[in-house]
Amino acid sequence: MLDHLKDYNIILASQSPRRYELLEKANIPFKVLVVPGVSEDFPPSMAVDDVAEFLALQKQNAYKQIWSNPLTIVITADTVVELNGKILNKPLNRLEALNMLNLLSGNRHRVLTGVVIKSAEKEQSFTVVTEVWFNQLSNSDIEYYVDNFEPYDKAGAYGVQEWIGLIGVREIKGSFYNIMGLPVAKLYEELGRF
Repeated sequence: MLDHLKDYNIILASQSPRRYELLEKANIPFKVLVVPGVSEDFPPSMAVDDVAEFLALQKQNAYKQIWSNPLTIVITADTVVELNGKILNKPLNRLEALNMLNLLSGNRHRVLTGVVIKSAEKEQSFTVVTEVWFNQLSNSDIEYYVDNFEPYDKAGAYGVQEWIGLIGVREIKGSFYNIMGLPVAKLYEELGRF
């Protein structure tokens, strides 16, 4: 257990219900605090492998008043999906969601989650990469998923823990929970050293 952090307030700076659920299951005591309107823009010339961590660091800047308290630790995270060197963000509408899932169908892609742990004295950041292979999905399966589940708040338009993951994901290399948005084992390890 993380006994050395028992006197700290740990803040999860995310509105993601999946990150909340994962941190809760890890028995890490925390509170959620969300500062609205944090930019998710990144330089177009930035290397794909640097984007998730850059966005997580950018989020930390919005929480300066929080982590400046000496007994507070703020955790920020950002997840991106990369296919053939291109980032697939959260879809803005049904057509974008359908197009993204058609691109992922039958292909391998990578899920990258950047995490930043920050206090007044320390900062630790890292990126975890998971490779995912999708089966070839039928148009009807893709439409069923988009019309009956929640693809719009997820990078790449899918949740691996949902129906599409159950029927569509053929193989995973790396952390399953990273695909959900929080590489819990690596986060726990880094909090142990923090």
